[in-house]
Amino acid sequence: MVLTEISVLLQSMGKNINEFDLPKITDDVNLQDAGCHELQEEYGIVLEPEHLSAKDSLNPDQKNVFDEIMMHVDNDLPGVFFIDGPGGTGKTFLYIALLAEIRSRGLIALATASLGAAANNMPGGRTAHSRFQIPLNLENNSMCNIKKQSGAAKLIRSAKVIIWDEASMAKRQAIKAVDRTFQDIIGVSLPFGGKIMVMGGDFRQVFPVIKRGTRAQIVDSSVRMSPLWSLTKKMRLTINMRALKDPWFSKFLLRVGDGTEEPIEGNYIRIPDDMTIQCNDRENAIKELIHAIFPSIEDNVYSSDYIISRAILSTKNESVDEINNQMIEIFQGEEKVYYSFDEAEDDQRNFYPVEFLNSLNISRLKIGCPIILLRNIDPSHGLCNGTRFICKGFMRNVIDAEIAVGQHAGKRVFFAKNPSNPF
Repeated sequence: MVLTEISVLLQSMGKNINEFDLPKITDDVNLQDAGCHELQEEYGIVLEPEHLSAKDSLNPDQKNVFDEIMMHVDNDLPGVFFIDGPGGTGKTFLYIALLAEIRSRGLIALATASLGAAANNMPGGRTAHSRFQIPLNLENNSMCNIKKQSGAAKLIRSAKVIIWDEASMAKRQAIKAVDRTFQDIIGVSLPFGGKIMVMGGDFRQVFPVIKRGTRAQIVDSSVRMSPLWSLTKKMRLTINMRALKDPWFSKFLLRVGDGTEEPIEGNYIRIPDDMTIQCNDRENAIKELIHAIFPSIEDNVYSSDYIISRAILSTKNESVDEINNQMIEIFQGEEKVYYSFDEAEDDQRNFYPVEFLNSLNISRLKIGCPIILLRNIDPSHGLCNGTRFICKGFMRNVIDAEIAVGQHAGKRVFFAKNPSNPF
């Protein structure tokens, strides 16, 4: 039974159990009885009441987008949409409404995102690389690692709508690989095999990251350089700001992001007094900042909601280290230090010599402090890049943590130290 379950999971990842050094499954086990793991997983997503009622709270722009996409769903029409809007305008809220409405009809709607943190904000969300098996090393003619007979291919053929959040941060080659793969799997020569594709993002944010890339390489990797962009541009849907708790604050940030905030003394922008913390003592500036962002932290060090709902951003690593060192002292109990491996994987050009790795600061952990996951371990259960956790306990080679955000918030997980997961 264990081997059968492992085989089903491996099939969902495009692998075969025979490729690994495991005992053979006896002939009396019928894998067909297990069904398609991917389809079972999607049909098993629980619809929350607040998600089902989300469509009643859409603003006019969101409602127009919702109705346009649902019209294509109702009439079984292909379409490629791009939802454009700055951060905080309610794109994720719109995705949740679309997913709930489509799934409530017994149809499959896939939720994906370029970033793990964004995928975790949608019910059933997965990273695009995980869902579509996008190669890490992309070329202009790359294909996704999905076999036509695999469960992933069946899921794509069965999907009514596919949502791809933060698509603006994906490489052009990745989107073209997905487009090319869909056409091959479905057998239809329309964009994305004729599927209803809903991509979203904000081009005011960063371009795709190219390691040590030139400006030309970075621009070449952008979605805007893809022929698909001209198609989505025709069906580009813009949404404006939802009613937030502090609309004045949000509008100021949007003006800065759009470049419409009036500058002073050349290229400077004056931050309003309501958004600053007055401090005349430079030596105690960080302590006052911590006290302002984390008031009464001593009484709330074990409250996950309190810790996760606040954050201090910094532009330099040394400032981050200084703030974290002062923050960790506030938490109660003994601290734990885990030593990692002193070598970097796939560092063929020796960008990270041992001397450099040994010079890095050691991360200190205490019960109650937040940590973040930097790789995709099990995206379907919330263990993806960008997921935040609260430390609940430490063992010699294991960290006991609780997922703090997203649809899997409150779930306890254990991270074991091994060569592929060195903390």
